[in-house]
Parts: sequence; structure tokens; C-alpha cells
Amino acid sequence: MKDKKWDLAALASIPLIMTLGNSMLIPVLPQISRELHISSFQVSLLITLYGLMAILMIPVAGYLSDRFGRKKIIMPSLIIAAAGGAVCIAAAWLTKGITAYWIILGGRVLQGIGAAGAFPIVLPFVGDLFKDEKQVSKGLGLIETSNTFGKVLSPILGAYLGLLLWYAPFISIPVLCIISFLLVLFLVKEPERERDTQGLKDFMSGIVAILREHGRWLYAIFAIGGICMFVTFGVLFYLSETLEGKYNIHGVMKGLVLAIPLALLCLASYGSGKIIGQNKPRMKWIGCGGMFLVTAAMVITAFGSGIYWLVGLLSAGGIGIGIALPCMDALITEGIDQKNRGTITSLYSSMRFIGVALGPPVVSLLMSRGPWLLFGTMAAVSAAGGVLILLAVKPGEKKKGGSGQSEKKQFKLPRSMPQRAR
Repeated sequence: MKDKKWDLAALASIPLIMTLGNSMLIPVLPQISRELHISSFQVSLLITLYGLMAILMIPVAGYLSDRFGRKKIIMPSLIIAAAGGAVCIAAAWLTKGITAYWIILGGRVLQGIGAAGAFPIVLPFVGDLFKDEKQVSKGLGLIETSNTFGKVLSPILGAYLGLLLWYAPFISIPVLCIISFLLVLFLVKEPERERDTQGLKDFMSGIVAILREHGRWLYAIFAIGGICMFVTFGVLFYLSETLEGKYNIHGVMKGLVLAIPLALLCLASYGSGKIIGQNKPRMKWIGCGGMFLVTAAMVITAFGSGIYWLVGLLSAGGIGIGIALPCMDALITEGIDQKNRGTITSLYSSMRFIGVALGPPVVSLLMSRGPWLLFGTMAAVSAAGGVLILLAVKPGEKKKGGSGQSEKKQFKLPRSMPQRAR
């Protein structure tokens, strides 16, 4: 793994920067709402539209990365994301009010397209770099940690930049994307692998065949990834609005408070990636425990009040999500043949972006109806995630003849596309 440390470092910059490009806006959303004279729901669409565009484009990016190579898709995608940031800057600088809002939404569309071809492709890329499953798990743990570290840094950095200028978080996006572009260009060497040369029709038929054969556990992990992001971004939006509206906490102090649950999520993600190794039953049970920890935290939050109670319990929920996500990443990446890894993991990433897109607007609608409905909804979807892991994800074990040792069953897709899909 040491010989790939610079490749991993460069790839890890992508989720860090993509997360900063989105999550940095969360602490300044109330400020953007005031500057542009738009509602809380309208401002939440700056997060939602980014996610929706990524949802639509991620499967396309996954297919293209399987066919033409990961690096050839990641690099232009970073340029597109940078261009989206530039559009947002121009709108904020040259226009005002609702006109600026609509142009910024257009810039967020470009950012979402760029994000679709960058971060989701990193997961299969890490799977391509290593042949040993334990190294893949560690690499994915590092990527997930980079992603969550971006979430930790983003509220602090976003709040600080917001003090300088309300659209300063947009200014940082092109700079960060160019840095990541240069790192990938000079430090990442894509390994040789079998490229997919099928036509689109045959390719889609093959993916349908794979989903039909392995759909039970794949759909479960897709849903769990979406649930984790729904809860994460919903809670962040709620906490951002509550800290400013109820507790009168602004600026960098607000960013620091927002960073507490995210920092614990980051640490839990790193620890989970180190612990699970290549033990798939362990991935299942640790992931299941993480989702039920989130459920308990959401239920208990509704019973109390006060900032310490709120931040403490939401931090416990962050730990649960940090525990669960690396387990899901490892199960889905290690269980898919390299040839189709980009497309299947891109579908998983699409579900995660659905959670990102739905979290803020759903919470903005539920906040006015009281904490019981809000946190009850969060608890219900988290519990559903735990049940899905429990019932649908079945790594299992089987005995080797006479030795008494157990061998983990693998979630392996066919080495080539099924005959009916060719």
C-alpha cells in the first residue's frame, strides 16, 4: 500500500474538495437567504439541485469510466465543477436578488455535473489500485475519512468565509478544483485493467442482469447510503438554522459547533475502516450497529432541549453514520467485479446524492411542525436502514471440509457479463 500512498492522497483530495464545495454553503445558507431575499425552502434548493444533477449524471459517468478509464473522466469533471463555481461567483458579483439566485442555481447545476464525474469514480478507482481486499478496505476507509473530514472542515471554513463576503465560499470552489486536478494529473497512475467495449444497449442489459441476480443486497446498500446522507445533511441543515435562530450563535463559533458531530463522524469512519478489514460478516454487524445507534440518538433527541443535549445526541448520531458508511462502501466495492465496478458503485453514489438532495428541503418543511415529527422521521428512516442490513445483507460463512475453519462467502459478481447480456 505504501507504493500507492501518493495516488491515494491525490484521490482523497477529490471527496474532500467536492464535500467542501457543497457543505461549505450550509453555515451561510441563512445569510444567502437574507442577501438574496429568498425563503428557507428556496435557499435549501442550492444543496438539493446540486444533488439532483449528480443523481442524473453519476450512472453516465460510471459507464464512461468503465469504458474509457477512471482518470479520463475525473479530470474534465473537476474542470466542469470549477466552471460551476465561477458561474456562481459571477452571478453574486454582477447581479442581485432573485436574478442572482437563478444564475447561482445554474452554476450549481454545473457543479453537480462535475461532482458526478469526480467523487463517485474514486470508489472504483481505489478498488482498481489494489488486489488485496484488506488494502481495498483501508483505502476506502481513507477516502471516506477524507470525505467526512471535508464535512468537519466545511462549516468552520464556510462560516469564516461568510464573515468576509457572503459569496466567498463560491470563490474557493474553482481554486480547490484546480488543486485537485493538478494532484490527479501528476500523482495518480491508473493501473492497467480490462476495459468495457460493449455497446450501450448490451451494457445496460448486462447491468440489469447483475441487478436481477444480486439485487437483494445491492438495493439494500443503495438505500442505506441514501439514508445516511439524508440524515447527515438534514441534521446539519436543522442545526445550522437552530444555532442561528434559537441560540443566536453566528460566524465561526457556529461553524465550530456544527463541526463537532462531523468530527466525531470522521473519527468513527476512520476507525470503522481500520477495524472491518476484509471480514464481511463483521462489516454487516458493525454497519447494523451504527444504524441502530443513529436511530436511538434521533429518538432521544426529541425528548430533551438545550444546546448541549442537542449537539451531544446529534454527535452520537454522527458516530453511528461514521461507523456504518465504510462498511457499506467496502461491501459494495469488494463485491463487484472490476469490469463493472464503476457503474454499480456509481448507482450507489447516486443514492447517496438522493439523500443529500432530500435532507435539507424535507427538514425545512418539518421544522415548523415540531421536534417529534422531525426526529421521529429521522429515527424511522435510520431504523429502516438497520433492518435492511440485518435482513438483506447476508455475507454468511461456510465450513471448509474437515478443518473446522470458516471461509467467508464473497459477494462476487461474474468475471464476465452473463451470456444472456452479451
